[in-house]
Amino acid sequence: MDVKLPKLGEGADSGVVVGIFVNVGDTVAKDQPILELENEKAVASIPSTAAGVVEKIHVKSGDRVSVGQRLITLSGGAAPAAAPAPKPAAKKTVAKAAPAAEPEEVEEEVVEETTEAEEGHTPVAAPVASPSLRRMARELGIDLSKVRGSEAGGRITTQDVRNYLAKLAKAAVKPAPAPAAGAKPAPVQVDFSQWGPILKKPISQLRKVIARRMSESWEAVPRVTQFDEIDFTKLGELRKKYAAAYEAKGTKLTLTPFVLKAVAATLKQHPVFNSSLDEVANEIILKEYVHLGIAVDTDQGLMVPVIRDVDKKSMLDVAKELETLAAKTRDRKISADEMKGGTFTISNQGAIGGAHFTPIINLPEVAILGLGRGAMKAVVRDGLVVARLLTPIALSYDHRVIDGGSAARFTVDLVKACENFDEALVKI
Repeated sequence: MDVKLPKLGEGADSGVVVGIFVNVGDTVAKDQPILELENEKAVASIPSTAAGVVEKIHVKSGDRVSVGQRLITLSGGAAPAAAPAPKPAAKKTVAKAAPAAEPEEVEEEVVEETTEAEEGHTPVAAPVASPSLRRMARELGIDLSKVRGSEAGGRITTQDVRNYLAKLAKAAVKPAPAPAAGAKPAPVQVDFSQWGPILKKPISQLRKVIARRMSESWEAVPRVTQFDEIDFTKLGELRKKYAAAYEAKGTKLTLTPFVLKAVAATLKQHPVFNSSLDEVANEIILKEYVHLGIAVDTDQGLMVPVIRDVDKKSMLDVAKELETLAAKTRDRKISADEMKGGTFTISNQGAIGGAHFTPIINLPEVAILGLGRGAMKAVVRDGLVVARLLTPIALSYDHRVIDGGSAARFTVDLVKACENFDEALVKI
């Protein structure tokens, strides 16, 4: 039976394989996760639609697969018996009979078995280990055939792998070669337990995706961050004035919808901030739609749902959609389509705290706005010292597309849009 990729959700018809949980010969149960698939910033486990023994794996990490495409083939009954040991001259036959999903492991095993056969010894069987341990070994680049198993039948445990790594660490007496000019140094693993107790937490697939994309943005974009403050006193008064009316309509009125509408109006005045750089065609793509991404802090990592056509929607509609998308994102029920197509992103840390920070641009966008926590401060207005609610903002932009003068003008107009917000936009 073939297990195929099911429908992923509204508007999502493909994804990239980021991890495979099974190997050929493994017995799987129905609904058991067999692989993880990435679509935008969402990473989901794909379960098996039937039970059986894995006969063939049709995909590998990094492959893009579409709905209906074969993932694995299952056969019924117990796991098939191991194939008979190959003859010394049958090197090509062994390579063809090995699982297609593990080409690197196969090559190493074939070389070792051929060498032993030439010396007159019986070829060594594949190391015995659980699927999860095999997967870990592949990710870490460990050759399990070189690890001595401590359990019955030579079965390898996690502790056996740790012991093997400890031996390698002790044997590594030669200093690592210096990296080539401009190359990223190889990571060094440090045993922090030698100084005290530690806890280890595996990195989730979502966190890996976030790390990769943030690194890509950091390395590719020459960024500059423009700082300023916005007087949110009037917006705070408007929020309090209309909060009850919005609650009667089934939603909360926070300051974020005000910012969304002000940003949308400012983007209309400065369309280059609502653009993307096409490096292939050497063109700047100016978008005539305004789809704003909102960075949402979840227990699994930062995710960015998109509110579409903010410039065309009412404050009530924006407030409702913002509340709905934020809740779906925190519950990990957001679809990949709901995180696509953003033209400009807003990261609001006001509810958490902190002041200025430098947000990283969400590629392929060219700018992002960061909001800190507002605070009452003494300022001079019309010659008088008064208390006003000032909120720090940080505008990071792609200097390949936007110059400092443009960023300063955008910031000035955004401050005006917030401080002189039209009350008619708030009324229901």
